[in-house]
Parts: sequence; structure tokens; C-alpha cells
Amino acid sequence: MMDVKLRTLPNQVAGVLVRRIVGGEVANGVVPSELEISLEFGVSRAVVREALKILRGLDMVEIAQGRRVMLRPAAEWDYLSPLLVEWLPPDQIDRLLHELHAARLILEPAIAAQAAWSITDELLARLAGLLQAMAANERDPDRYLELDLDFHMAICLATRNRIIDRFMYSSRCWQSASRRMSNQLPRALLLATAGHRAIYDALAARDPKRAETAMREHLMRNRLFVAADDTSPR
Repeated sequence: MMDVKLRTLPNQVAGVLVRRIVGGEVANGVVPSELEISLEFGVSRAVVREALKILRGLDMVEIAQGRRVMLRPAAEWDYLSPLLVEWLPPDQIDRLLHELHAARLILEPAIAAQAAWSITDELLARLAGLLQAMAANERDPDRYLELDLDFHMAICLATRNRIIDRFMYSSRCWQSASRRMSNQLPRALLLATAGHRAIYDALAARDPKRAETAMREHLMRNRLFVAADDTSPR
């Protein structure tokens, strides 16, 4: 996690407030006033306003002129925000990563099937290059992660659906967090490359059903790795 000293003051204040909210320390859904926060943290009202704007951007609070800042229901928070990946406690991160896998199992097999119908030779060549690079970087989890994300985003691009593309792109921070765990496990990257190769072969054959099955099997294998990581000593 990034050192708090590298964060701006509004981000530091917002991070503390988020952790308090998540920890149930905000009574009756009312966030402390600008003045109260300013006095506690020893910062200006301008800094507090910027911090509260961050919380509003996360859909965590409602800010109305002349009224207290009110907490919004937790179900409505922006869980795709990279900030929440940093600020939520580990138990909530774990639950959200499992929800991410469930969402990917719903979406990505269908995305792969659609991509098989519409993928271009140019994108296939790009996937082939990424696959070759992944095979060459199985001992470098950080580099492999970048290639892995690019591979899946290229498949989204092949659907020619901008909404799908942007939706998947906005979840990259969570996908990165998930892969950082699974990629550390023995043989994980070797098996991941095999899964990516099966997806590529199905796309190259322009076979939607085969692409859908290959993607689902790849994601199910990833889910097994995460489940195995849950039982490992921490």
C-alpha cells in the first residue's frame, strides 16, 4: 500500500473517514461536520470539503447545502473505485474479491463467445503476441499480471461494445488485486498460460461455444486458486 505521506491531505483525511464509516463509528448515519473534522485533524475547512467530495465521489455520502453530511447505504457505494481497494478492511476485500469472481463468471464467458464472432485478424495477432509474452514471463508475476489484464481487455475490445469494454476496464483494480494473490501460488502462471492458450485457440477458430467454455474453465481454475489461498496461513 502507498505510504500515507505520499497522499494529499484531503486523501489522508478521506481515508481515515472511510475506515471509520466502514468500522461502524459513524452514529445514526451522520458524518461529523466540517468544523468538527477540521478541529480534529488540524486542517483547513477547504481540505475537509475536498475530503468530503472524495467520499461523495465514492457514493458514500450525500452533501446538501446547510445540512449535515449523511451516510448513504453501503450497498450503493462505488465498489469499483481503486480507493476502496486501499481503504476497506481485509475481510471486506476478501468478500468483494469473491463477488468479483462470480461477476466474471457471468460476464466473461459471454464476452468470449461474442468476441469469437467478431474478432479481427489484427486483434488475434495482438492476442498471440500477448500469449507469447505471458509464456516468457511465468517467473515474473508483476509483468505477467500486466499481460494478463491486457489479454482479457483485448477480448473485450473484440466485441466492439464500448459499454462492455469500459465496464471491464473499470474493474481492473479489483482484477489486479485478485491476480496478485492467485499468481503467487505454485504453478499458477503455468496453468494460466495454458488457459489463455485454450481461449486464444477457440477465438482463432471463430468458435463461440468453444470460446465460452474455455473462458469459463479458465475462470473456474482461478477461483480454485483463490479458494486455496483462503486456506493458506497468513
